[in-house]
Amino acid sequence: MRRRNQWLAAPLGAATAAALLSGCGSDESASAGSGQTVVMGMSDDVQAVDPASGYDPGSWLLFNNVFQSLLHFPKGSTTPEPDAAQECGFDGGGSRVYRCTLRSGLKFSNGNDLTSEDVKFSFERTLKINDDSGPAVMLTNIASMDTPDAQTVVFKLKTPDATFPSKIASGAGSIVDHREYPADKVRTDGKAVGSGVYMLESFGKDSAKFSVSKTYKGEAKPKNTGVTMKFFHNDQAALKKAIEDGTVDFAFRGLAAKDTADLGAGATAGDGSQIDVVQGAGAEVEHLVFNMNDKTAGQLAIRRAVAYLVDREALVREVFAGTAIPLYSIIPSGISAHTTPFFDKYGGSPQPDKAKQVLRKAGITDKVKLTLWSTPSRYGPSTDAELGLIAKQLNASGLFDADMKSVEFEQYEKDIAAGKYGVYVKGWVPDYPDPDNFTQPFFGKDNVLGNNYENDAINGGIIPKTSAAADRTQTDKDYTKLQDIVADDVPILPLWQSKQYAVARDNVTGLQWSLDASTVFRFWEISKG
Repeated sequence: MRRRNQWLAAPLGAATAAALLSGCGSDESASAGSGQTVVMGMSDDVQAVDPASGYDPGSWLLFNNVFQSLLHFPKGSTTPEPDAAQECGFDGGGSRVYRCTLRSGLKFSNGNDLTSEDVKFSFERTLKINDDSGPAVMLTNIASMDTPDAQTVVFKLKTPDATFPSKIASGAGSIVDHREYPADKVRTDGKAVGSGVYMLESFGKDSAKFSVSKTYKGEAKPKNTGVTMKFFHNDQAALKKAIEDGTVDFAFRGLAAKDTADLGAGATAGDGSQIDVVQGAGAEVEHLVFNMNDKTAGQLAIRRAVAYLVDREALVREVFAGTAIPLYSIIPSGISAHTTPFFDKYGGSPQPDKAKQVLRKAGITDKVKLTLWSTPSRYGPSTDAELGLIAKQLNASGLFDADMKSVEFEQYEKDIAAGKYGVYVKGWVPDYPDPDNFTQPFFGKDNVLGNNYENDAINGGIIPKTSAAADRTQTDKDYTKLQDIVADDVPILPLWQSKQYAVARDNVTGLQWSLDASTVFRFWEISKG
């Protein structure tokens, strides 16, 4: 995934998917629906309120708060635990038949009972609609579903998949009321009926309003009485002004890197209140991608020379104002099995002598002409500056004649599919916090990068083996091997990993619980004094 708008804490424990997952108690003391309504500003749009369609950061933010999934990621954890389910687990210690028992007494916000019929309907509906902008791609390994009783649902998978619990803990696992949603088409009235912590009261072009659901049954204890989201439609300057003026209580996603840095330097709002920047772990990444069929980028020596010359520290310092960190592997920091093979092999600073050596050994003596393709309409206005700086870094070595060209996203994707670009940028927002989600989609036929890279050891061995491993802690050795292969072949060059930020007035608390590697934004943890 995720074909979304954009795409540090220490590593957390990975899921042991074969083990039975049982519900646990909450240590929260706040009463449900306490506190004031909170106003949030976001420059991303919410593309859909129907879980069968939305597959973007804004939509999943809405889903995580309005709908329940069988499982969820508790704050600060990358291990899925029961939510709408009382318990879940793989049958017989394998990773092909997954059984969940629902909590008793679950109800949707309209008062209807939530049963296994709704769970089965929700997954079948997403797969049947198969919306181009939806998450059906995450569920295609489901062969069939059985509902032996109102409280039990059994998933039978086509192939073993130990990451299935993480997949259904994401927005793709949102449960809808079968009486409220058509089975064969996306709901388009801007309304939503779920069993989550919040109800969607209204949804429009510029705002959405949420109130605490009176029918919710689960572990969350809301620390506010509601949330209003205001959409700034990628107008970063307007979002910054709204924070400074007090029009919004906090901002999440979409502030320019420089604005985030400025607001974190002791800024105050118009009424004199302090503005705070809250930082958390981020798992969004960006890569430079090489088309293996391109006559220039397809040469290993050229790709390795680029790897020796790119200065990631300069990128995050000069372009992103320190709001990202250098990335030296396809699996980011904070995700289990992360290593740093690109740092180990190519170093953490430019090495022009080694770049020259690898080119000359391949018989390349002339300057390498290279165009780096960018699309700021998808990955943000800093992308052109980023790719432009990389071109300068390559040219400074005297080994390259590189430039940057910028294209609108629709044309950009068409040109990549047609094989017109040799080197281009791709961002990735994870669907779930497991190394599988940073590896499996990138390799083999029809991979999301579109770079024609295939490797038998990865596609035929490592990925099937790791996908089936019920004990995720036992996959580290294989993922280490995979990361090493990628560093040797350089089909992609990891550039940076995001930090997550929320900018808030000083009377807003709890934002830190929404800034972890799970990428789940938890309305219920936020309060305003």
